[in-house]
Amino acid sequence: MRKLSRLAALGLSGILALGLAACGGGTGTSDTPSGTESPAAGTESPAAAGETFVVGICQQMQHVALDEATRGFIETLEEKLGTSVEIQEQNASGEAANCTTIINNFVSQGVDLILCNGTTALQAAVAATGDIPILGTSITEYGVALGIDGFDGTTGINVSGTSDLAPLDEQAAMLQEWFPEAQNVGLVYCSAEPNSDYQVQTVKGYLEEMGYTCTEYAFSDSNDLSAVVTTACAESDVLYIPTDNTAATNAELIGNIAVPAGVPIIAGEEGICSGCGVATLTISYYDLGCQTAEMAYEILVNGADPATMEIAYAPNFTPKYNAANCEALGLTPPEGYEAIAAE
Repeated sequence: MRKLSRLAALGLSGILALGLAACGGGTGTSDTPSGTESPAAGTESPAAAGETFVVGICQQMQHVALDEATRGFIETLEEKLGTSVEIQEQNASGEAANCTTIINNFVSQGVDLILCNGTTALQAAVAATGDIPILGTSITEYGVALGIDGFDGTTGINVSGTSDLAPLDEQAAMLQEWFPEAQNVGLVYCSAEPNSDYQVQTVKGYLEEMGYTCTEYAFSDSNDLSAVVTTACAESDVLYIPTDNTAATNAELIGNIAVPAGVPIIAGEEGICSGCGVATLTISYYDLGCQTAEMAYEILVNGADPATMEIAYAPNFTPKYNAANCEALGLTPPEGYEAIAAE
């Protein structure tokens, strides 16, 4: 496992700090982050010069986390560039073939930058172009997603972006905090998502060191998810689900199986937890999108090279709990947990 320190990862976040402050809560201000200065007096902005940047967005599928990352990206980039940016947003509806079609269309148009929201979208873009700058967001581990051995924080190709990787050791510790008497932990994830497998293997190591017996329950897609979750619930004291796109899309279905079975779930992010979990250590995907937009500005306006831009990581992680599921399962949250807001 590549352990990129979150402090090191904040190298880029330091550049973007004020931009993130503007993002929080989706009510941005016009503050300009250090490193992304507005054009100096006497120089023309892109809009004033009549220049328009075209940015294509390929979102892998629709669910709360990815939706928020896209929203943060669009709102921040439009705030910074105004009418000098044209954004083309497309959703692949969870189909890899759709990702390929969307990306190929962006490449044929010659867009100025492609945002890939999700690993499958990122892989499609890398396969399609080595020239157009590509930014990823909601990508857990870029080395895994792109098959880069010895990944050190930069890709060396036309790709950079932001990661939604939470501290997996802390997620394992969260499970132990909530369920110290549990013995069997079911690890539920989609086998088609390499970053889900990465998270499961990493968390499994931590949990086994703590003395838990861990069993993997992998589903291939939404078609066999119900059967796999049912089996996992029958054989486990508690489940762990990582930041998995297919699980996020089907979180309510998972909850409808797990809660009646009396099996609690520790989730990798808030969207999954709100649908089926009891607790999570989560990031703000909206802020992650804002952070990615700051990187896009650096590339489009200031000529930054994505090949040498460090992958940026979320600076803050919040422990949250699902009040309804906790009540249904008779669980009392430990101190320091924030209730997930009811929709």
